[in-house]
Amino acid sequence: MKLELGKIFIKDIRFAEKTALQDGVLSVSKDDLREVALSEEKIKTVSFDIAKPGESVRITPVKDVIEPRIKVEGRGGVFPGVISGVDTVGSGKTYCLKGMAVVTAGPIVGFQEGVIDMSGPGADYTPFSKTLNLVVLCEPVEGTEAHDYERAVRMVGLKIATHLAELSKELNPDETQTYETLDLLEGMKAYPDLPRVAYVQMLQSQGLLHDTYVYGVDAKKILPTILYPTEDMDGAILSGNCVSACDKNPTYVHENNPVIEELFKQHGKTINFVAHVITNENVYLADKERSSNQTAKLCKMLHLDGVVVSEEGFGNPDTDLIMNCKKIEAEGIKTVLITDEYAGRDGKSQSLADADKAADALVTAGNANQVVVLPKLDKLIGTLDYITKIAGANADTLREDGSLEVELQVITGATSEVGFNKLSAR
Repeated sequence: MKLELGKIFIKDIRFAEKTALQDGVLSVSKDDLREVALSEEKIKTVSFDIAKPGESVRITPVKDVIEPRIKVEGRGGVFPGVISGVDTVGSGKTYCLKGMAVVTAGPIVGFQEGVIDMSGPGADYTPFSKTLNLVVLCEPVEGTEAHDYERAVRMVGLKIATHLAELSKELNPDETQTYETLDLLEGMKAYPDLPRVAYVQMLQSQGLLHDTYVYGVDAKKILPTILYPTEDMDGAILSGNCVSACDKNPTYVHENNPVIEELFKQHGKTINFVAHVITNENVYLADKERSSNQTAKLCKMLHLDGVVVSEEGFGNPDTDLIMNCKKIEAEGIKTVLITDEYAGRDGKSQSLADADKAADALVTAGNANQVVVLPKLDKLIGTLDYITKIAGANADTLREDGSLEVELQVITGATSEVGFNKLSAR
């Protein structure tokens, strides 16, 4: 499977009468985008704003972050099973708008939405303080159930991202990067002396409003399966969950998964990057046993020497993480785990809800309970009505001077468990 990813770098976003993309400047018509957004019948009103790096701007509550991408050559379309059909993606040619993101926000869906600060100390903890953000604020029709509202907002974000990416179809990319994964037999012949490595990605699927979608299918309904890594780049995996903002993987992170990027960099040099294995994080013990059994089986079938395993969320999914580790290691395959920690505000509590001696190689993305003070910023996009209820906040979070005392939990992407940030430990 071979994918050419054409990158078009966005230098600025501005509102205009007509939506257009020229010389790296994205001009956006509010009327144009409003028509796209209100095609979702559960959305009553929608408004738009722009947040740029370095501005004194806070965005909350954040639902999802999406990078606009479009298929320009080859099979299928971006965001398969949701925006386009269900053809297998990951090959051909795809264009993406780099340096910008579509950020969806609005009245809170669950108590685990996020905060993005574009400047100040909070900006150091979120990767999305570095992107030019087109913020879409959606208000639901009165009486709309939370899960229906979540779906509507998710669809609005994907539709707008697709609409904007369409502008790039006739352009020449500023940069093109090629990714290729050989079929299993070809790969074994091409790199017979390199260790065979796969990426096992755990997808959040703990229940209603804790959903991830694969080709449009709720991940809690799948058995672990094998993907080409490039399928992720075409939006085969989409976020639909409301887990803690710090370690939720927004759609943008799935599109730009850094574990996949790093393994591709080493492919054919120090390792043979064989496959992308996806598994879920269900609630009941039997489901956890089933999925971890199947994950270990797939790793054995691929004749792997090592795997990188990443988690999404914490607590209950820690059990899935350790089950995957133990069972894969039992097949004689070395594992490296990526997670974050909930070690208490003093850092002295048990970091994970489960542990095992097999988990002897682990990368941490930081302690989500670490406390930070976010100063009041000049502009708020969204609302602070729910800020004291977000996971990682409390009744005393909002201070009299307008500053926020919070745990890293409230900051979108602060302790990314795929390493889409800069927090770690040595």
